[in-house]
Amino acid sequence: QVQLVESGGGLVQPGGSLRLSCAASGSIGSSNDMGWYRQAPGKERELVAVIYRLGITNYAESVKGRFAISRNKNTVYLQMNSLKPDDTAVYYCTITQYGAVYWGQGTQVTVSS
Repeated sequence: QVQLVESGGGLVQPGGSLRLSCAASGSIGSSNDMGWYRQAPGKERELVAVIYRLGITNYAESVKGRFAISRNKNTVYLQMNSLKPDDTAVYYCTITQYGAVYWGQGTQVTVSS
C-alpha cells in the first residue's frame, strides 16, 4: 500500500512563487515515476509535470519555463514561478510503480490579488 501526502499549497499573488512537496510512504519500490496533476473547478484533471525513473521530465505547455519538477528519494517537488491566476487549481501528486497509479488527496493553490 502506498500513501502520498502533498503540502505547500496556499494563496499567492500573480507573479509569485510556490513550492509543492509530496512525500510517498508505504510499499515504495526503487523503480517508479512521480508527477503532478491539477484540476481547476469545472475542468478535467490535467498533467502538469512528470519525472520518469530515468530522470526525463515532461511539462504541460502552459507551465514550461515557469515550473520545475524534481525528486529526492521518495519526495517529489514542484517549483512554481511566475504564477498566473489560471494556475489556480487543486494539485495532485502521483506515483506509478509496477503498473499501478497512486494519487494524493491534493493541495489547493490559489493565485489571486
